[in-house]
Amino acid sequence: MPTLRDIKRRIRAVNNTRQITKAMKMVAAAKLRKSQTRMLEMRPYADKMNAVLRSLARGAESAAHPLLAFRPRKTIEVLVITSDRGLCGAFNSNILKTAQKVVAEMRKDNFEVVFSVIGKKAADFCKRRNMPVRGSWTGLSGRVTYTHAQEVANDIIENYIGETVDEVVLIYNEFKSVISQQVSVKRLLPLVSPETEEESEPAMDFLYEPSQEEIFNVLLPKNVEIQIFRALLESQASEEAARMTAMGNATKNADDMVGNLTLQYNKARQASITKELMDIVGGVEALK
Repeated sequence: MPTLRDIKRRIRAVNNTRQITKAMKMVAAAKLRKSQTRMLEMRPYADKMNAVLRSLARGAESAAHPLLAFRPRKTIEVLVITSDRGLCGAFNSNILKTAQKVVAEMRKDNFEVVFSVIGKKAADFCKRRNMPVRGSWTGLSGRVTYTHAQEVANDIIENYIGETVDEVVLIYNEFKSVISQQVSVKRLLPLVSPETEEESEPAMDFLYEPSQEEIFNVLLPKNVEIQIFRALLESQASEEAARMTAMGNATKNADDMVGNLTLQYNKARQASITKELMDIVGGVEALK
């Protein structure tokens, strides 16, 4: 049975931990407001740009631009976005579990799969399992900029145009609310494929100014950058929301633990006092 000193030491340790988790919750809440604002401002622009480019691509020939080229799939690149740090609940584990399922389905169809990862957690996950990683970017958590998205996009575009990979799939956490984040799996390249064209709206004729080639040369790489930047912002907002929730739960659990330990301490102290009184009474009776 723990002594009074042991219980008191545990109460002090839990109180110190509670102060840390409470501070982390407040920091995450402040970061979330900023991240959420950036993400919500980017969403409509990214959605509309992707919709317009898909509409243009359906009415164009695949030879109009290398990023519109659709070829038989042999090698698929999976771009996974996680955080660099932990203490954010199931944020990273949900993404990595989904990535494993997606890759397993791809390998069932005899596709070769390579990884590109953003975030230390994904990089460590692939390293521990000896998964082939083509590109890795870490240290972006909490300081995402458009320059980072451009760097990742340029690398992906170069490898797609060079036919190193035939398809690029993006996996990240999409922000739904402060208490809900949903893992999203989206195809980044090619923009459209024969399968999606059959299911989508009929292609439309467009008048291009200055020319179709110039428009595609500018907008198609830009769209890849925008979609990656949007995913980074979504992931950042989701990470801070998950961390705020996790630290809030940890603080509540610490409060409950302190209450239970205090009750245990009081019971032990009362039992100790009762025992001392009984010893005194017993001594008095022995002297009679």
